Amino acid sequence: MAKNFVEELQWRGMLHDVMPGTEEHLQEAMRSAYIGFDPTSDSLHIGSLVPIMVLAHFQRCGHKPYALIGGATGMIGDPTGKSQERNLLDEETLRKNQNGVKQQLSKFLDFSGKEQNGAVLVNNYDWLKDFSFLEFIRDVGKHITVNYMMAKDSVKKRLSSEANEGMSFTEFTYQLVQGYDFLHLYRAANCTLQMGGSDQWGNITTGTELIRRIGGGKGFALTSPLITKADGSKFGKSEGGNVWLDPEKTSPYKFYQYWINTSDEDAEKFIKIFTFIEKQEIESLIAEHNEAPHARLLQKLLAEELTEMVHSKEDLENAIKASNVLFGKSTAEDLKGLDEKTFLDVFDGVPQAEVEKAKIVAGLDMIGALAAETDFLPSNGEARRALKANSVSVNKEKVKEDYAITEADLINGKYVIINKGKKNTYIIKAV
Repeated sequence: MAKNFVEELQWRGMLHDVMPGTEEHLQEAMRSAYIGFDPTSDSLHIGSLVPIMVLAHFQRCGHKPYALIGGATGMIGDPTGKSQERNLLDEETLRKNQNGVKQQLSKFLDFSGKEQNGAVLVNNYDWLKDFSFLEFIRDVGKHITVNYMMAKDSVKKRLSSEANEGMSFTEFTYQLVQGYDFLHLYRAANCTLQMGGSDQWGNITTGTELIRRIGGGKGFALTSPLITKADGSKFGKSEGGNVWLDPEKTSPYKFYQYWINTSDEDAEKFIKIFTFIEKQEIESLIAEHNEAPHARLLQKLLAEELTEMVHSKEDLENAIKASNVLFGKSTAEDLKGLDEKTFLDVFDGVPQAEVEKAKIVAGLDMIGALAAETDFLPSNGEARRALKANSVSVNKEKVKEDYAITEADLINGKYVIINKGKKNTYIIKAV
């Protein structure tokens, strides 16, 4: 017997609102549902992980998920809490973005079509691009009153905001366009449920209204809560901005670090939302974590599960290796195993000095490496004292004053790491 989808979301803390009758409707047969994704970039970020997980659970519960790329709506702008309208994207960019997004969704959803409930990717640009304005206001617009549209929270908030820049007609009609998507998928794919974030409830119910008034049928709505962090900071943001699913935009190491640094309170919530681990196991993991919070069991598991799911097992192993490098539990071999991008991420912000490669090939003495050639330490005398005190290491291995840095020490053919004690790290870059 397939799992009850609504119950699954409920215990995981992923259910905000659900239209009456939805649970019963889903229990009767295999159903189709969709969630929309914004195609303004060729990558999603971790803010999209909740809707992705919702679709993945939907498929795992035996239903058929549709991921809708908002190619047309992405050209308009969505009034839900955003103060700026979006920029118009050309069709070529939209297609490129769509392919990037599909690749990321494929890590969570089965698009192979081998099973009856195989996931499907659709783009609303395909059915809206030839829909004329006159046809739209005749066939769709006349069925929804302005009073109905004005009553939506998303519209009310925008009109009463302090900035009070008002709202363009384009944005105002957004809910009609999104509502029409639901009607189109209801007719074309027997899609009876639309899901999304809690801020989308108004737009989703406009769709159910169109299905009732034009399609003569019944559509259902379900939303998930918007994720917040316990400390009030924005989920999905790091110091460098968004945490992306694309390894070129956010390296697997930084992605892994984001989850490892989760607070205990958030880790308990996130382990339910962002993994497929079953209820009983999660409950015992939380109990185990609470007995020894310093071991950061939940954070490690969360970081491991997500890094492997979004990237790969190899990326996860490299991220763990890179983390060990930073926190001292590593060897010169571990350092040499890091690719340049990860290496630079790990040592981001560490003082660097450039030294001509020829000097390293000839053999750079330690006084030169610490002071004369780099100014890491203020004087040659201080460099000597540090070496005598046995507090200097090159690529994590202790060295004496007679050591010379050579080409064999270079990581990625250009970097050397010098540590003085546990807290001072420096990088020499061969140029």
